[in-house]
Amino acid sequence: MTFPERFSNLPPYAFPRLRSLLAGIEPGGVPVDMTIGSPLHPFPHWITDIVVEHAAGFGGYPPNDGTPELQSAIAAWIARRYGVAVDAATQILPLNGTREGLFNAALALCPEDKNGTPVVLMPNPFYQVYAVASLAAGAEPIYVPATLDTGFLPDFAALPADVLNRTAVAYLCSPSNPQGAVATAEYWADLLALAEKYDFKIFADECYSEIYREAAPMGALTAGKDLDPERVVLFNSLSKRSNLAGLRSGFVASGPENMKRLKALRAYAGAPLPLPLQRVAEKVWADEEHVKANRALYREKLDFSDTLFDEIDGYKSPEAGFFLWLPVPDGEAATTQLWSKTGVKVLPGAYLGRDYQGTNPGQNYIRVALVAPMNELQPGLTLLKSCIYG
Repeated sequence: MTFPERFSNLPPYAFPRLRSLLAGIEPGGVPVDMTIGSPLHPFPHWITDIVVEHAAGFGGYPPNDGTPELQSAIAAWIARRYGVAVDAATQILPLNGTREGLFNAALALCPEDKNGTPVVLMPNPFYQVYAVASLAAGAEPIYVPATLDTGFLPDFAALPADVLNRTAVAYLCSPSNPQGAVATAEYWADLLALAEKYDFKIFADECYSEIYREAAPMGALTAGKDLDPERVVLFNSLSKRSNLAGLRSGFVASGPENMKRLKALRAYAGAPLPLPLQRVAEKVWADEEHVKANRALYREKLDFSDTLFDEIDGYKSPEAGFFLWLPVPDGEAATTQLWSKTGVKVLPGAYLGRDYQGTNPGQNYIRVALVAPMNELQPGLTLLKSCIYG
């Protein structure tokens, strides 16, 4: 029996890898899990009522492209948030979580050939679906370091021309996971100019866009509003914005030609959101009050983290998102030490990166998720600091 080789070089996924690292090691205190970015803040209390009201909808197949009301709610949110008008019927596709879209967009939009084997660019470290989507599309993934020296965003323009001439897609996450860096207007302008010059699409993963301190991060649609609408493909969701990771409500938005191809693939291989959950999402995208309250909770956590870690050499306060990207001599060693001595569990940074030209940009970091309530988070971070930094 033979099996495909295209995924043979994928390392174990981050969280099974972490379980293997810590297997057999007893925690040195009451466990505090700061590994996964699963929001724990309250979601809007009225959501359950909407589910109950529309529960009969579980008995039927949901509309594959989303309800017109959900498409319109997302289009209205995009207009408010990004100042860009998109057509609800032809430029929006609700998703069953953005991971579905980030994967399927590569299949639907990456060509089979672009001056040879197509290239898909991505930051390094990165959200792991980018890599598997590239391989599934038959493309060559290129992991572009996003380090302190590059402002924790990838310098795509530094790549050689022969790579850029083969580039079909560039994934960019802003605010970035795990570092919390935000692409500026200048960064977006440079990236869009590069995409125009070498004719590739930008897949803008903006799932952390609503968790920021003061100014809302500029989005790719805003930066590219005067360009061909097919140039940018935007992804966002309710998971982080509204603490509804289990709702699985996201969307992809782009030009109508891109969307035709995404919808055609969805018709064969997609898994639309159940109708009652689409009804919930319609209301949640239209409400901002709960988002403001959520953002305030994260701002408090980020401010506390700054007071604790500002004196640490190499600490970079995140501009947005809810992760800390803390410098350590070795991520795996620090993770093991922290678990065995305190019970605090974090993720080695290397598990989110990939060796590229002999270096993994995450090797000397740990990622810490600020999702726990403050009464757990403060003692957990304090233990972390004393254990790792003395």
